[in-house]
Amino acid sequence: MQVKRIHHVAYRCKDAKETVEFYERVLNMEFLLAFAEDRVPSTKEPDPYMHVFLDAGMGNVLAFFELPTKPDMDRDHNTPKWVQHIAMEVEDYAALVAAKAHVEEQGVDVIGPVNHGIFQSVYFFDPNGHRLELVANTQTQEQLDELKRVAPAMLEEWSRTKKAPRHAAWLHELEFTGDIE
Repeated sequence: MQVKRIHHVAYRCKDAKETVEFYERVLNMEFLLAFAEDRVPSTKEPDPYMHVFLDAGMGNVLAFFELPTKPDMDRDHNTPKWVQHIAMEVEDYAALVAAKAHVEEQGVDVIGPVNHGIFQSVYFFDPNGHRLELVANTQTQEQLDELKRVAPAMLEEWSRTKKAPRHAAWLHELEFTGDIE
């Protein structure tokens, strides 16, 4: 089997209309379509829902379910807020800075830009409490090649020790020279 691409990623929302309006206004996403049913197609369970789909660019679709009969949505309190997020790429650093200004003009608090060594990011929350990240890539092919080269060793070390391996410490500590071992 070979996966072609991610068709869509779905999350829960508090209010489908408010969610669509936020993503249209703040991130300029196009509202593509909506499904509404009184029964869940896969389980036949009687449970009305609204399922909305937004164009996240280049064939990527972000979807949300509003579930009015379920208890109010909440986050996983055993997972820090910064872990689960939706990251979306912008064209370049100038576009990231412009996007940050636009999001702030919409009355949304924004953190960043944060330098991750191979990309810069800004962070904010949607009306449902989902953390969003906008990313501007700044990496070189040499940096990506080095990260790919050390990835298996990093994962193996992490698996054994549960301590951060130092193979890619250069991302935040020093200028990459291509001589990292």
